Amino acid sequence: MAREQRNVGGSGLGVFLRTRRGRVTPEDVGLATGAGLRRTPGLRREELATLAGISIDYYARLERGQETNPSPAVVDALARALRLDAHEHRHLRDLAERADRRSAPGLPAASERTVRPGIELMLESLRPNPAYVISRTMDILAGNPGSVRLFAGTEEWPAERRNALRYLFLDPHAPKLFADWDEQVRTCVGRIRALAGTEPDTPGLAPLIDELMLQSPEFVRRWTDYDVQPHPRGDKTFRHPEVGDLTLGYQSMQLDGTPGDRLVVFFAEPGTPDHDKMLLLDGADTGAVARSAGEKQG
Repeated sequence: MAREQRNVGGSGLGVFLRTRRGRVTPEDVGLATGAGLRRTPGLRREELATLAGISIDYYARLERGQETNPSPAVVDALARALRLDAHEHRHLRDLAERADRRSAPGLPAASERTVRPGIELMLESLRPNPAYVISRTMDILAGNPGSVRLFAGTEEWPAERRNALRYLFLDPHAPKLFADWDEQVRTCVGRIRALAGTEPDTPGLAPLIDELMLQSPEFVRRWTDYDVQPHPRGDKTFRHPEVGDLTLGYQSMQLDGTPGDRLVVFFAEPGTPDHDKMLLLDGADTGAVARSAGEKQG
């Protein structure tokens, strides 16, 4: 396995430029391919440099990580030449800012898997809605009973091993649970890829990526793609082994006073079959839920 794939930060900016250069064909940007076999997938370095209006030597130094101070104008020119969308363009800017940091402001804090008592109380108060707290590296830091049961199989994982990315790639329940498993995987890998490019020293990030690189060929393939697109908004459909199919709305929000932790809450309209199934997963008054379901069928 290539070192570039295993290295969390790698040459951040250079890796991203290289992968995006490989996705743009000469035809995409109005260049003639010429005669003979092209050894390079996508654009050659000199072609991209010409399109961006910079020297070939300067661009080569950017890809090798030897040049770490591209101006905003250069970053924008490269984004246009590579036909990046708004999200990819923003990520390129973030990578350029990271490359320009001559020294880190300080050592990263140690990884912390606990949450404040007040957050634990909030998760409990949200029942029967499945709710959990997730870190930047996708560790599941805390969750109420419904959230654990919603993600079938996670109750068998030790609390310190519960991680959304690890679950998606290593738990056999995951591909069956998510109606859009491929989209879930693409989004989660993209989020971690973006974090690795801009904040590679994030506690716990390198060991997680190394673990998945060794245990999941599918993760390796997705990681190499360097897709940083966000997840489209909308409901999530689960094919749950205990309660059957259910579709839930969800909301994710940043938690103040944390190092980037987020609260995720699922919900359904009261009185609907999806809400009844949510109650079953929570374990609250399951007898009443069963009676209600029987009355509706009758």
